[in-house]
Amino acid sequence: MRYDLIIFDLDGTLADSFPFFVSVHNSLADRHGFRRIEPAEVEPLRRLSAREIMRRLGLPRWKLPLVARSFVRLMREADVRLFDGVAEALETLHVRGVATALVSSNTSDNCRRILGDEHWRRLAHVECGASIFGKRRRIARVLSATGTLPPRAIYVGDQITDGEAARAAGVDFGAVAWGYGAPQSLQRLLPAHLFHHADELAMLAHSL
Repeated sequence: MRYDLIIFDLDGTLADSFPFFVSVHNSLADRHGFRRIEPAEVEPLRRLSAREIMRRLGLPRWKLPLVARSFVRLMREADVRLFDGVAEALETLHVRGVATALVSSNTSDNCRRILGDEHWRRLAHVECGASIFGKRRRIARVLSATGTLPPRAIYVGDQITDGEAARAAGVDFGAVAWGYGAPQSLQRLLPAHLFHHADELAMLAHSL
């Protein structure tokens, strides 16, 4: 498949923020009144959808924006970096003339700091601050802003909600196996691509 545009998620896809999320989860749970998790629960929770996780933790949807804002505020001072191989893959895509964009639940300040100015400037369009359940609209905005037809684009993410958003927006879904969602759960969505290592993202340039 030839793609004219590759849209990336940030957390868990390009940026290794899951360990930070786990480290602050219980303090966020105490602050916002939902259930703590034990270390042994982390991997089983990765196999669930966002809605299933929220039910398991007793986190109502109306609280989600409050929790998300607390999370991204804490991340401002955190040492969150790109996964090994991501910078090189983004460089390869740029050199080969592949257009890239970003749709993320994180803030633009955090995204720019983690990506770095050089990668940030190369993005054709950015949509930050999206709800994890509102990415379909943000993907549609990227397509409109870049003049890209849905069949010519792919959204690369790490969670079930990313795959659902991609499908609803009419674009392909590229799932990564190293993020928040377990690969076996993402595989059930029948992604167009399942990436097992970050350097494999550069292979999207071969589709052009």
